[in-house]
This record gives sequence, structure tokens and C-alpha cells, in this order.
Amino acid sequence: MIKLGDYNTLKVLRSTSVGLFLGDDEGTEVLLPNKYVPDDFQIDAEMDVFCYLDNNERPIATTLKPYIVRNGFAHLKVAEVADFGAFMDWGLEKHLLVPFREQAQRMEEGKKYIVHCYLDEESFRLVGSSRTNKFLSNEDAAYEVNDEVDILVARKTPLGWEVIVDNKYKGLIFDSDLFKPVFTGSRLKGYVKNVREDKKIDISLQPIGAKMLEPTAKLIFDKLHENNGFLPLHDKSAPEEIQKELHLSKKAFKKGVGILYRQRKINIQDDGIYLI
Repeated sequence: MIKLGDYNTLKVLRSTSVGLFLGDDEGTEVLLPNKYVPDDFQIDAEMDVFCYLDNNERPIATTLKPYIVRNGFAHLKVAEVADFGAFMDWGLEKHLLVPFREQAQRMEEGKKYIVHCYLDEESFRLVGSSRTNKFLSNEDAAYEVNDEVDILVARKTPLGWEVIVDNKYKGLIFDSDLFKPVFTGSRLKGYVKNVREDKKIDISLQPIGAKMLEPTAKLIFDKLHENNGFLPLHDKSAPEEIQKELHLSKKAFKKGVGILYRQRKINIQDDGIYLI
């Protein structure tokens, strides 16, 4: 079955005046218009395409890559506001509608919002929603400390930044764990710091504990190479200086320096650290 709002691997069935007709194993066909047809297509070959509904609500395929897929989240810009909702630019010719009922706050043209894309079961149309919390549940979250996850930064809170974890769960990066700037819409690698009894997930942008040492040391080592083998940082440097230069806490910096020193990659002097 061809899945709307997602990528499909389909077979090239035939070439026509309007484009290629592609099909799946169940006999369902969809048109790939001429403007998306590659020069080197072959009949019976497979092709990866994105499928959605065109302006006439007909299933159609494209080789364009949208900014969001069905059941996913993304930071999208409002292209236009109409009488029944906001139309988001998601990288395709037909914009993605976020009806007024699905807006956490009234959307404004030109502004960007975190949006979830889903298939409306009543209209069978792909629509968006900025009421993202109803699509997130931590009930089945089963992470271990230091598990690496993909995160989408969602919004600022008094405690830190809410993030969407692995496209399913809600997490939080506390301000005290931030050592580099983040912004709404940033896609980053994160590490599970803690899963609480109430299933809330705390996220760190750095590996935790012993796993933190090697990448931290590498970060300092790479920074030394970028700065001609010298960094004006040492044990007595203010935490603010270290954060500004390396986006690390002073504790992480000292551990990383210790590793490099024991491996005899650096010298530590009164004015800073030097590559050997």
C-alpha cells in the first residue's frame, strides 16, 4: 500500500505524456509528473519518492524532499494565513494546512512553529498541528543513562528547553546542563541523563560520566589544532571563559585536560595549554 505523507519505494510501470506511473506490489498506482522524472529512469526499476495529495486531492509522487513526514515533527514557516487555518511551507508545491483548531496559538504569516504532521482520518488529508503535546507520550520510554538520542528543540521554559526525543517522547534540557546555545528548531544529538519515576526524561548535550571523557578530550584537542596549538585556559580560568571558548563546564574541561595530559598530548603552563 502506498503510504501518503512518507517515502515509498515504487516500481516504474510506464511512461506517459504527463509523467511516469509508479506502482506497488498491491497494484496501486501513482503519477510522478514530468517535472520530477529523472533523465535516466528505466521501466521496471525501483524509485524512492515522496507521496502526498496534490491541489486536487489526488495522490501524487515527487522526488522533492519535504521538511517533515507523516507522524514527524519539524520547525516550519507560515507561508499564508487563510480563513480556515495557516498554510506551512514544508518544501513542496502544495502547502501543509494547520487548521485553527490545531493551533496552540494563533499563527502569523512569516513566523515559524514546531508542527506535527499526521493523516486526518475523517478527511483522509495530511494536516499539521502545533498542539504537539497530544502526539507525545513517555509511557513506553525505555532508555538507559547515556543512550544517544535524536532531539528537536521545541520551546524555552523557566527550567530549560523542552525537546522532542526520537520523534516520540518529551524531554527537557535543564539550563544548568547547557554549555552551548540552542534554538527552537535545532536538531541535535543528545544523551539520556535520567528517566524519572514519572517517566520524564532529562537530556544532556554531552555524554554522561566516564563516557563523557573521551569526546570532551577530543573537543579540546581539536580546538587546540584550530588555534595553532594553544588555548589560554587553565585550572584558574573562570567557568564563563571556558564556556565561551569551548561550550564546556569547568568540570568537564578539567577532566578532558587530564586525559590529554596523561596521554602526553599537551603541556600545561601558567598561561594556558599547549599541544606537544
